[in-house]
Amino acid sequence: MNEHDPASSSTSPAAKPAPRGGSIALALLLALLALLAAGYVGWRQWQQKTGVDAAMLSTTDLLNRVGALENKLDSLKGGSASLAQRLDAADQLERSLQAAQQSNGDRLRQLEEAVGKLSETTLSSRDTALLDETESLLRMGKARYELFHDPQGAAAAYALASQTLASVTDGAFGALQQSVEVERHALLATQPEDQAEALAKLTALRGELATLPLKPLDTAAAAAAPSPGAWSRITRALGGVVSVRRDNGAPLAMADARFARELASLDLAQAQAALLAHDPAAYAAALQRADAGLAGQFDDGADAVRAARATIRQLIAAVPRNTPVQLGASLAELRNLRAVHALSNSPAPAASTAAPAKGGVR
Repeated sequence: MNEHDPASSSTSPAAKPAPRGGSIALALLLALLALLAAGYVGWRQWQQKTGVDAAMLSTTDLLNRVGALENKLDSLKGGSASLAQRLDAADQLERSLQAAQQSNGDRLRQLEEAVGKLSETTLSSRDTALLDETESLLRMGKARYELFHDPQGAAAAYALASQTLASVTDGAFGALQQSVEVERHALLATQPEDQAEALAKLTALRGELATLPLKPLDTAAAAAAPSPGAWSRITRALGGVVSVRRDNGAPLAMADARFARELASLDLAQAQAALLAHDPAAYAAALQRADAGLAGQFDDGADAVRAARATIRQLIAAVPRNTPVQLGASLAELRNLRAVHALSNSPAPAASTAAPAKGGVR
């Protein structure tokens, strides 16, 4: 049927060249693929060769390092052997040192026991000496206050007694220091806080007395005779002829002025002495006499006189009102504590009483 069909016979010669062109393209594609595969294989082989060369280089380097380490290990083995010998010698030395240390520790403990026994005796004698000193200071301060009325000196003695008590190691005398401090503060409370300032003011007033103006003698006569008359002229004439003088040759007005200044200075000096002697009554009386002398003999209208009297009145207002302090409580407490402490620390009173008898017989 195909053989007799004119259409099929006419078109078949034109369709035959198509398979030849496809085979060429396929051959070219296969050749290209083969070329690419050969290039890839060559590139991989080149990479592998490069990696093998680098690995060989690193292996050679590692082998060299391993050889160096082996040499070092051989040298270290020799050093470790010598070190082991040294360690053995150090162990032997340490054992000998431990034995010597143990023996020294035993000797040290024995020495500590001996020193402890000696320190107990030393501390007891030291505390006894400190307590004796404290008792002497308390008796001294009490006598200073009672005999000489010197609270400042008595307070200084009590302060030294408190410092001495602080050095006593026996705790039984710890509360006694508070009693000493109470009496010391009571003594300090009787002292004027501004004693030095008061003395300085009195010294300044004594220096100013020479310049303070006195009251004028002719004030009453001038007020009674405002205008000159016959009697005034007669009085002046008689005054030029007759003059009254003291035995020492000084005029009456000059002698009175000197006497008034000397009296005021003497009163201020007595006030200073009474202040230093801690006698408030005499101090106040001297200040009052000095104020009365200034009021009676010196010019109240002058500013210097008014300032001096104001200073004296301030000093009178600040007179210390010290009341007597009862001392002796801390001293009695110290004696009682020492008696109780001596009884508690004496194991055999019979032996202690027998010792003086032997001494007396000898």
